[in-house]
Amino acid sequence: MDEKILIEQAQQGNRKALAELVKLHEQTIYNFSFKICRDRDKAENIMQETFYSFVKSLNQFDGNSKLSTWLYRIVANHCLMAARKTKNYHFVSLENDDDDLYEDRYTADWSRLPDKFTEDKELKQILDDAISKLSPDYRIVFLLRDVEGLSTEETAKITELTVPAVKSRLHRARAFLRHELNETFAV
Repeated sequence: MDEKILIEQAQQGNRKALAELVKLHEQTIYNFSFKICRDRDKAENIMQETFYSFVKSLNQFDGNSKLSTWLYRIVANHCLMAARKTKNYHFVSLENDDDDLYEDRYTADWSRLPDKFTEDKELKQILDDAISKLSPDYRIVFLLRDVEGLSTEETAKITELTVPAVKSRLHRARAFLRHELNETFAV
């Protein structure tokens, strides 16, 4: 059934339509919350909170954006709230203009990469470790744009940031990740 029809039926109280919408989006929501939180239990809790918020406020959904965009916003908000509650975890600050992140002098000699770094599994772990160092504000923008493939405008709408702020955060996140990867591979 068409998602638009399911939304209309769910807004009118049809529980089967609501269950179908949850079923359609639960894997995407869990995956996205896990990518931000980096913890299965937290991701499951955030997924539940997201769908609870979704059910409570479904009548407020006006259809001006895709349902997935609206759900990403809810997930992002819940992830940010959870991160703010975590006082003992320190993230790398990207707020100061550390020009060292942008300089090419950190570029690794990619021709001398050891064979072990060419394994997909190891590369994924290295990238995941670098992404986990990003603060949730930057991680959300990076994941929405570069992993989920959303446009800058969609990302701005989801995060309730301006387009220039999204571009700035994305630029800083990419620069930080590039620096982290270059440091890892410069060995």
